[in-house]
Amino acid sequence: MTEDTTQTNTMALTPFALKDAPALIEAVFPAQKVSFEAQKERKANLGQTLTGLGSYWKGRKPLILVRAIVLGSLLPQTGDAEADLAIFEKLMAFDDEGLARRALVQGALKPKDIAARTELNNPWDYFSYTIKNSRFTAEQIESWCCPFDADKEGVTLRWRRDIEERDKLVLYRKALATFASYEEKAALCKRPEEVDQDWLYAPVWPAVNRHYAHLGIEAHSFPELIEQLGILRYGHRPRVGDTFCGGGSIPFESARIGCDVYASDLNPIACMLTWGALNIIGASPERRAEIEQAQREVAEAVDKEITALGIEHDEHGNRAKAYLYCLETRCPETGWMVPMSPSWVISKSRNVIAKLIPDQENERFNIEVVSGVSKEEMQAAEKGTVQDGALVYELDGKVYRTPIKTLRGDYRLPDGTTGNRLRRWEKHDFKPRPDDIFRERLYAIQWIKKETLDKSRQETFFASVTEADLERERKVEQIVADNLTRWQEEGLLPDMEIEPGYNTDQPIRERGWTYWHHLFNARQLLLFSRYFQYSTPEDYVFNAKSLDWNARIANWMNHWEKTNNVFYNQALNTFYNYGIRCFVSHEAGRSFGFANSPLPKVAKYISCHDATALEASSDLWVTDPPYADAVHYHEITEFFIAWLRKHPPKPFDEWTWDSRRALAIKGSGDDFRRGMVDAYRAMAEHMPDNGMQCVMFTHQDTGVWSDMVGIFWAAGLQVVAAWYIATETTSELKKGGYVQGTVILMLRKRPAGERAGFKQRILPAVRAEVKRQIETMMHLNDEVKDKHGEPVFNDSDLQMAGYAAALKVLTAYTTIGGEDVTRFALRPRAKGEVTVVDEIVQQAAEAANSLLVPEGLGAETWARLSGIQRFYLRMMDMETTGASKLDNYQNFAKAFRVQDYARVMADMKANAARLKRVTEFTSRDLTDSTEIGPTWLGHLIIGLQQVLAEVEPQAVIQQLQQNLPDFMEVRPLLIDMLSFMERKAPETTVREAAEVLGARLKNLRALGQ
Repeated sequence: MTEDTTQTNTMALTPFALKDAPALIEAVFPAQKVSFEAQKERKANLGQTLTGLGSYWKGRKPLILVRAIVLGSLLPQTGDAEADLAIFEKLMAFDDEGLARRALVQGALKPKDIAARTELNNPWDYFSYTIKNSRFTAEQIESWCCPFDADKEGVTLRWRRDIEERDKLVLYRKALATFASYEEKAALCKRPEEVDQDWLYAPVWPAVNRHYAHLGIEAHSFPELIEQLGILRYGHRPRVGDTFCGGGSIPFESARIGCDVYASDLNPIACMLTWGALNIIGASPERRAEIEQAQREVAEAVDKEITALGIEHDEHGNRAKAYLYCLETRCPETGWMVPMSPSWVISKSRNVIAKLIPDQENERFNIEVVSGVSKEEMQAAEKGTVQDGALVYELDGKVYRTPIKTLRGDYRLPDGTTGNRLRRWEKHDFKPRPDDIFRERLYAIQWIKKETLDKSRQETFFASVTEADLERERKVEQIVADNLTRWQEEGLLPDMEIEPGYNTDQPIRERGWTYWHHLFNARQLLLFSRYFQYSTPEDYVFNAKSLDWNARIANWMNHWEKTNNVFYNQALNTFYNYGIRCFVSHEAGRSFGFANSPLPKVAKYISCHDATALEASSDLWVTDPPYADAVHYHEITEFFIAWLRKHPPKPFDEWTWDSRRALAIKGSGDDFRRGMVDAYRAMAEHMPDNGMQCVMFTHQDTGVWSDMVGIFWAAGLQVVAAWYIATETTSELKKGGYVQGTVILMLRKRPAGERAGFKQRILPAVRAEVKRQIETMMHLNDEVKDKHGEPVFNDSDLQMAGYAAALKVLTAYTTIGGEDVTRFALRPRAKGEVTVVDEIVQQAAEAANSLLVPEGLGAETWARLSGIQRFYLRMMDMETTGASKLDNYQNFAKAFRVQDYARVMADMKANAARLKRVTEFTSRDLTDSTEIGPTWLGHLIIGLQQVLAEVEPQAVIQQLQQNLPDFMEVRPLLIDMLSFMERKAPETTVREAAEVLGARLKNLRALGQ
């Protein structure tokens, strides 16, 4: 699908003037600022632009990161790195003016905050005030200058009504300048995409046009700038391609700034989400209004049908919002039917619980819903009848406990896997049979009060299940039973079997479900059958989204009083109790409230195919490929494909509605490498000689580097830059877990011709290139820090640049030691094998680390220290700058080959990590069996602890002499480390102890002493 789109006067440009010009991203990239903005976008959760189409695709890269990569790949280097960086940051709204405008829109800084932080002689030109309880008169107050504490002085400040936006900006600039770091400033701001773009960038375009005047650039918007840069580089508007398009963030953001886009994926769900991003989120305001109107009409039609059936209203006119179900099973000890749920709390906010009341006559439990119970009753209800993998309940004063695996009848199969005696459901099933091990029952209903049905704020209550409710349940089941086969034939309900697999085995094994419609109960099947009568592309996107929130495997969240989404994690989890959404709550989350960010008129093309089967060329390929522990999208998306595959509308009918598991690139073994080489070779063949590729992958260890670099090398690509972005924090962080970072690897086509290399010659070239790259970056750091107070690059950036420099040298060769690089990349790996890539990457790390000497420590000392000592001293130095991000510690632990850095850490929180202080090390931490204990630094820590414990310094020196056989040789190193700790240790007492011990070591004059 193409659209013509010439948008600007490009007469002054010389096509291909930048054909061979290096891209800015090859030399400069503000990775730390991009990292912060990427995490800020991630933390917006459902406030992210594309998640409104479905949060079930978890792998979307932040849009701000995509923008930075595409822009950095198109902008040229001009020979003035500092000025180039300044323009780039203006275009990203990372500069001071951009931050001021973003902060103004956010409004987090109130007049009283500004008054407290800024020096201002004329505050009343901007503020008005009200005297609360001030001891000052109006005349005295009007003589004040800022800064002052309005609360303390007893006045309330407001903006003057006659003040203009530009006047507020003056103060916002002043206030933000008082914050020390970019992160502190940006935390007070809206994300750039949340601010009116014309207003945000109004001051930027004159600066951009001046900076690039020699190229003939005259732009007043991103689409104009992008088109002009494309003409200068490629002779036309740039085209960005992504063959693993997933949730669509790369093609969407590329189109939003003005690139033509080509998106493809093997998975039709990925293609559908990308289509939705480009055509629903990116729709014009007029088209958005049409989509909303069409969806209102669908909702009204479905509502009319459901209401006519009388299945969601009670006899008082109340309407159901949610139905709560649980499994029920027969206890093998008592023969009683027991409801199963890990908790009987229904609502935490309103203290609503379900109580089990024995029915002796029928040997089962009645379930009574009780509201407003006591704290003690809530605590008791938290313990349900499923505890620690067992059915647990009390009857007549006795507690019965039966393992779930016993109820299921688990047994060992000949192949070592586990089978069970659960009946396998059949195609016509949609509910358990009376003799099934696990049955199901309705146990509570959330009702919307009749009188509030039409109000924006509805009132609800929870109630026990009545006979009338059960009669309505039977009616729903009969409707589904009568129509199931026909609805399946018409494509209104799925009839697809669940194919066994890593994720898809779970519902088969745990419930006996064998068809995808088994994951939905009768009410859900009936409701969805009504929605699936409507099948525009937009209907498909919104119906898929709602499948994620309304299934048997969507658990009830008693703190929110609603169902969770199925894919809150990437698995097909079964639950003992679950909730379903009725029409009102289902519709509330189905289609409305999606973001709108109209795209410029650019060409957009989406295709559903294997990454090797490319149909078009792109100037820039930006991809986030599957790797190693990637999500099994080829399996879990069958949950959606089963519903959508039969009668897809145009253009979805051009795609293959099958997960094509066999073709999916997955894992990290030999087949994975072969598939990736083929995919990236296809991309290299479908880009111009001056084209670029950007590949993102999770930073894990040098093994990942070895695999990924081998792949790109064999595909005919050469590494030209690498950057590290801390993009995501995982839920494990709440338990002190880890930060997930992304490596941005930039690649170009390897120059034509053969080039043979040998390891002995490559290693010196690697070290020289690493040194050149890092020294260049450190020089820019010094220049920018002198002017703006903050460096551009931190140690992680410099370390990553070291990797990139090494790989740039390595990937320029076509053979290494006589072995063709393609053969090298594709040959099977022996477990534990160290390849030439592993060696060179490690050499690069060591070369980079040897240059990153902490301030105040001698280079000779640094060169002789082991990994754990370097780690501790480097992180001590970083902590003096206020750095506390866990990913810094993780990255340096990897770089310094530290086996267990956690042993020297006092805190492992994501944004509040820190080393153990000298005083916090225990004797166990410093034994010879630990990593740090037997080192020079370990002995110094013990010595400092002894000095602090008032042991005579001379005795401490004698102990060091006894414990260190090479004491006199290493004495200068010990003195240097103590001098460093004297300046860097956070506690005054430790600094003083280091000074004392260092002075004594300096005063040693002879071996005898």
